[in-house]
Amino acid sequence: MILGIDTSLGSAVAVVEPDGVVRSQVESLDPRGHAEVVGTLIERALAEASVTPAHVTHVAAGMGPGPFTGLRVGIAASRAFALGCGVPVVPVVSHDAVALELLIHDALTGGYEHADDETFAVVTDARRREFAYTLYRGLDDDGLPVRVAEPALVPRDELDRVLADAGAMRRDAERIPAAMLALVAARALSAGRTVAPAQALYLRSPDVTLPSAPKRVVA
Repeated sequence: MILGIDTSLGSAVAVVEPDGVVRSQVESLDPRGHAEVVGTLIERALAEASVTPAHVTHVAAGMGPGPFTGLRVGIAASRAFALGCGVPVVPVVSHDAVALELLIHDALTGGYEHADDETFAVVTDARRREFAYTLYRGLDDDGLPVRVAEPALVPRDELDRVLADAGAMRRDAERIPAAMLALVAARALSAGRTVAPAQALYLRSPDVTLPSAPKRVVA
């Protein structure tokens, strides 16, 4: 069983079997209050999946991109749960989960005739008049989204120009599907691949900084 946790947008938790069967998925779309809800969401996801922490073999952690304050809550929760259960953490780029959901949906519905050949951008609101985006093109042989450019941050008014220059179709996302996050982890584990860095993909530096050295007092 893979427990997926992401707080890069709202807060989302899911339990997925290694073959991709979704046992549960719960979420809060509130872009704030991650610390207040993530524990309850984990409890609900486990209960709805009819499993206990002892059944979990891996924790898929959404590594962003995302704002500092919200993103670190999900990563901390993932690492704490994994440490308590003695299981590995599998880092996943949060946008990969959205890309996988879009590609699966398009394949099932025929939403985009040439989806495997077209570059598209997963776009999320980074607040402060900025967007985060990642460029993708189809699935690889392991069933994982092909990332053709790493996550980046762009001012809101420049996004459409940047995507036009890249020849990418814009696909906005308002949520990160935790089930797809766990499925990316499952496919990466099956292929023996690492698909995300172990460090968070923060969009910007935190607002709070260490104070400067105290002023020297001269008698």
